[in-house]
Amino acid sequence: MLKFNSWRHKTLIYYHNPLAFSQSPNPNPLFHHYPSLFSLHFCTNTSDSTSFAVSYLINNIGLSPKSAPKLCKTYNVRFKTAQNPDLVLNFFRNHGFSDTQLRNIIAKSPWLLSCNPSKRVLPKFQFLLSKGASNSDIINLVSKNPTVLSPSLENHIIPTYELLYRFLQSDKDIIAAAVQNPALLIHHFVSHNIGVMIENGVTDSNITRVLRIQNIAVCRSGILNVVEELKDLGFNPSQTIFYVALIAKRTVTKTRWEEKVDAFKKWGWSDEDVKEAFRKHPHCMLLSIDKINSVMSFWVNQLGWDAMAIAKTPRVFGSSLEKRIIPRASVVQYLLKKGLQKKEASLTSPFIVTAKSFLERYINRYKEESSYLLKLYEEKLDLAHARDETDTMS
Repeated sequence: MLKFNSWRHKTLIYYHNPLAFSQSPNPNPLFHHYPSLFSLHFCTNTSDSTSFAVSYLINNIGLSPKSAPKLCKTYNVRFKTAQNPDLVLNFFRNHGFSDTQLRNIIAKSPWLLSCNPSKRVLPKFQFLLSKGASNSDIINLVSKNPTVLSPSLENHIIPTYELLYRFLQSDKDIIAAAVQNPALLIHHFVSHNIGVMIENGVTDSNITRVLRIQNIAVCRSGILNVVEELKDLGFNPSQTIFYVALIAKRTVTKTRWEEKVDAFKKWGWSDEDVKEAFRKHPHCMLLSIDKINSVMSFWVNQLGWDAMAIAKTPRVFGSSLEKRIIPRASVVQYLLKKGLQKKEASLTSPFIVTAKSFLERYINRYKEESSYLLKLYEEKLDLAHARDETDTMS
């Protein structure tokens, strides 16, 4: 269990020294002004508090005359004086937020203008600082999704952080993950979904992998149905492959999933073939449709090989077409042409073994042909690396 005495101590320090967290105050002038005629005209159709809020959003925040009224109506934004909104803006400016960032933040979370920043926002900043977040981390986090300031620190953010720490075991990694995806600290689905996975036998190591690789998978509802579906397909929650299948099912939309199924079927696979390939190698449903088609086109149209061979060994899709499949295919084609490899031998095995095993089993073992095979292999590899360098320079 983590201890939080340090962040509370730092919070108390801040109250005595409000610039403890501050970057230099924003030197920029106030936001550009719009003609006051608009706010006067709008005032005749709204309450004084709403009219003042609209005018304030236009003149002090920089929202347009079109968006400001909509924002006030949507979020019921009302205030009659500039005292608290000015306090809020100065608070954020003193903590390094730019006018542009403030405009975007208020547009997403206008409730901030009515809050007490020292009570509602400051403790959250101080908590994140105590965990190693930098000023820029906090600015990026809040700018990306200001609703991260909405949940209760004590009742939501701290318990969620503790739960994430159980798996990630690193403040640095949690902060980095939260900056990338603020939903981790916002949505109640996170703790609920992790709890569902634990209850259904998903190992801590698999949950850790999901959080590190694709944490958006725990930020949406409906994870129980996915876990049960994967179990029905034969996936074991205690095996490493389970986390890949979970990520695939949670991040690929239903429409996109069907499009990928259709892409495989275009090359002669059946629905059952696709399902079986997913069971064996769930990565195949994380591929782009372009990758699916480029590998299958090379395999079928250029090599003249059976598409069903890949259906039985879908791990081939995990290989780079340019850096592995094409160079190794040139060697296998030569061996088949010379009768050095039996026709009934697995076509896919050469593409899923390590580089060392490939050299030993498909090049060095044929002593009389090894020098030519190695040259053939390396020429294709050099072409792939040359393309990489060209792409990098362009």
